[in-house]
Amino acid sequence: MYKVSDELALVQTVDYFTPVVDDPRLFGRIAAANSLSDVWAMGGRPICAMNVVCFPVGKMDLGILRQMIEGGLETLHEARVALVGGHSAGNPELKYGLSVTGLVHPERFLRNTGARAGDCLVLTKPLGTGIISMAIRSDMAGEESVAAATRSMTTLNRRASELMLEKGATACTDVTGFGLVGHALEMIEKTDVGLELRASAVPLLTGALELVGTGAVPCGVKSNGLYFAPFVDLDGDVPLPLVDCLQDPQTSGGLLIALPAAEAEALVSELNAEGGPEAAVVGEFTSDHPGRIVVRA
Repeated sequence: MYKVSDELALVQTVDYFTPVVDDPRLFGRIAAANSLSDVWAMGGRPICAMNVVCFPVGKMDLGILRQMIEGGLETLHEARVALVGGHSAGNPELKYGLSVTGLVHPERFLRNTGARAGDCLVLTKPLGTGIISMAIRSDMAGEESVAAATRSMTTLNRRASELMLEKGATACTDVTGFGLVGHALEMIEKTDVGLELRASAVPLLTGALELVGTGAVPCGVKSNGLYFAPFVDLDGDVPLPLVDCLQDPQTSGGLLIALPAAEAEALVSELNAEGGPEAAVVGEFTSDHPGRIVVRA
């Protein structure tokens, strides 16, 4: 974030990655939604973006490039964000994303820390995109799982961001590569609060839990688990496949929002009533065990 004046600050972010689905246009839409998410997580309003493209020239049809960029543009139009340029480079591996600029008031933005004891934690999208994307690459994912994952990944976090600002959120981050547990830890790191996470309350995408049992587990699940284990206490009743889902790296995941209990329930009710991917209250911040997560069944 860059402060321009007492009334205005810029939020700038960039992200790109390799395809998570086979359809180029759909991949473009997902990549754009993912790139926009960091601005919304800070309570900002994205206004313009630039494409970032790596393309295997001579190895892929240029029609794939066109479809991918058109998909990204569709999402930008939906988000009311202007595409103002970009940069492309030849590369052996296809990658796509965007650099995004947004606006926010320098005194009214959200950090990923700031939750208070007694606040609830809301997750605005189900988990499982990493597991299902892995299953897609292995030709193991069922149609319902693919449909659920693509719907979630193409859903913008704009409405969740608008509602959290209305309801007095105290902290927010989006769920991406570090999974739910990793990004929840960001919210309590070096603070005076801890988190009680209710595993059974966490919404999962159709088929994600079952796919864990087939071996469709990204390597990031295990690396996340090893890295964050010293800061997490697991209830013995939490099934291990569910633990993998909590550590699953997400693409275009939901927001993790801290806010007072009554407002948390209202936010979840409004988001679910509007027909978006399932949102839920998944935990509570506590003055006990500061800087640690206790995962209960």
